[in-house]
Amino acid sequence: MHGPGLVVTLNDAQRDAEGRFRAMPPRTTWVVHQQDIQAVLNALWSAGAEGVQVQDQRIIGTSAPRCVGNTLLLNGRTYSPPYVITAIGDAPALHAALAAAPLVTLYKQYVVRFGLGYSEQPREQVDLVGHSGPVTMKFAKPAGPIGY
Repeated sequence: MHGPGLVVTLNDAQRDAEGRFRAMPPRTTWVVHQQDIQAVLNALWSAGAEGVQVQDQRIIGTSAPRCVGNTLLLNGRTYSPPYVITAIGDAPALHAALAAAPLVTLYKQYVVRFGLGYSEQPREQVDLVGHSGPVTMKFAKPAGPIGY
């Protein structure tokens, strides 16, 4: 899929030369979490994104980004930050939805306070990969009739 869009990048806070974070809050405030990625994805979809990918994985209805420690598990693959989220759609509308999303706003407050990374780049042309995995459920089974 090709078209105009927006690229959002989320990154963990930077460490100093000795591997320490610059602030002293709980360690979990220095890293990008599943809910941060999900908040961006939800805002992009709500703005009418025609297609979205995270890193090199197309997001479909059964995609479920999951935190595993300080990495992301998506469609059976593990990724480390920075996390690049690419969406096709009207860039001003995508930007406005991100600005209006409460959880994205909260993440941006952590960017200022704790040094997490966040950027938005409108693009005249972005390319999304196709989904290459199965689209059928592997483990879900239809429920039988409910009997009381």
